[in-house]
Amino acid sequence: MKTYFIFACVVALTVAGVCQAGVLRKNFYSTSCPSAEAIVKNITQRLVASDLGLPADLLRMHFHDCFVRGCDGSVLITSTATNTAEKDSIPNLSLEGFDVIDEIKTELEKKCAGKVSCADILALAARDAVSFQFQKPMWEVLTGRRDGKVSLASEVLANIPSPFSNFSSLLKSFQSKGLTVHDLVVLSGAHTIGDGHCNLFSNRLYNFTGKGDQDPSLDPTYAALLKTKCQSLSDTTTTVGMDPGSSTNFDASYFVILKQKKGLFQSDAALLTDRISNKIVGELQKSTDFFKEFAQSMKRMGAIGVLTGNSGEIRKTCGVINS
Repeated sequence: MKTYFIFACVVALTVAGVCQAGVLRKNFYSTSCPSAEAIVKNITQRLVASDLGLPADLLRMHFHDCFVRGCDGSVLITSTATNTAEKDSIPNLSLEGFDVIDEIKTELEKKCAGKVSCADILALAARDAVSFQFQKPMWEVLTGRRDGKVSLASEVLANIPSPFSNFSSLLKSFQSKGLTVHDLVVLSGAHTIGDGHCNLFSNRLYNFTGKGDQDPSLDPTYAALLKTKCQSLSDTTTTVGMDPGSSTNFDASYFVILKQKKGLFQSDAALLTDRISNKIVGELQKSTDFFKEFAQSMKRMGAIGVLTGNSGEIRKTCGVINS
């Protein structure tokens, strides 16, 4: 899966540790490609109508893009004989939805060649996919991102938070991107949609401390249910809804089940181990509150380390660097 201001960089850091300050704005393409945002929305929502898993896929892809080198579309780049790109790193092997971005890019190149970045397409498509359920935009996407020219699989593990992370590791990861503990909790709410692979949480069921034990912080009844679906530590193919009973509905249910000790990953349960984050979880039990906060945190995340102006490029094909 996954900036209330105009200055896009916030205090965000790139991999190199340097803030790439730039300006994102509303309707960036109003002159250069007036139909850009409508094209993204129309294609995205047509595809979501026949695949309700796409909102989670595109939201996760956007998150993974922004946390490595900033929101520059580097996650979309295909590996070559001389470079293993982000897409082929272990955390990204299960990403889906690249075909959606490619279809949108193809149409935009026909309409206005060389104008709309892949980074912006991904940011808009993630928003439009999640918004399909509501038939209205769920957060504002400022535009003007440009595409990065570097994509390295070797940079991914250090930048994408692990589902096995404890609270301090999660917070450190988010703070390194200029985000807060509030953003950490709110953006974790993206787990209200989508599925998780058994091997990313089955240690909590069968071998939590290496002694064949179960994670005591996981609701025992829920754990028993999970064991019927994930029957061994070696199962790498079975998936389970991250928000039981509501995994295709974008709502505040994630925070409700979290309080019931039914968070799927260790990184979910970790939010209850810190006094401040636990309090924030309690404040997000209603969808209206969650939606409001998610909109603000997504705008902040969408501004991490962006390339603007003359930085980067506008790729002709999202999987291939121009030069």
